[in-house]
Amino acid sequence: MRRLMLALPFALLPLVAHAHEEGHDHEHEHEHGSLGAHEHGVARLDAALDGQTLELELQSPAMNLVGFEHAASSDADKAKVAAARKTLEQPLALFSLPAAAGCKVTDQELESPLFGDKPDHEHSATQAKQGDEHHHEHSEIHAHYHFTCASPKALDHLDLARLFSTFPATQKIQVQLIGPSGQQGTDLTPTQSSLKF
Repeated sequence: MRRLMLALPFALLPLVAHAHEEGHDHEHEHEHGSLGAHEHGVARLDAALDGQTLELELQSPAMNLVGFEHAASSDADKAKVAAARKTLEQPLALFSLPAAAGCKVTDQELESPLFGDKPDHEHSATQAKQGDEHHHEHSEIHAHYHFTCASPKALDHLDLARLFSTFPATQKIQVQLIGPSGQQGTDLTPTQSSLKF
């Protein structure tokens, strides 16, 4: 399954090239080492279904999930970070997976400087060149989930309505999905929050 998620960025290169043609800021995208620029209100979700294994990877600016991107120092900020983390630790509820699919979480990882994680080596080098203030301006939260689903055919759609309602600062989620019917990509919003597998 890891093979699928590792192959996903390469499979999406034509989509990225198309995005560049539409005027996205290439340098900003390169700075953050991701397919999309860091944009408040916008998150990214990569999803792959292979047999009984479902893998979801959510990447979002911290602003969308906690309302700020600086290190949490006040009690109120710490409480917001703890609440967001607790919510992200409940992916079956957050992603509204159909109960008939019988999906169970087999592994999950949450990473963010706000959770006390150190930035990765590549980001650290960029940060050293640009100064600490840049790092604090662009904190992100990454959530990576692995599920085993007893009846994967019941996974006929992915509904992100609960994610939008839980984190209302998230206005758009760029979804890339690899499933039984092939690869697809779309932007989901609070009013258009569902995607068929």
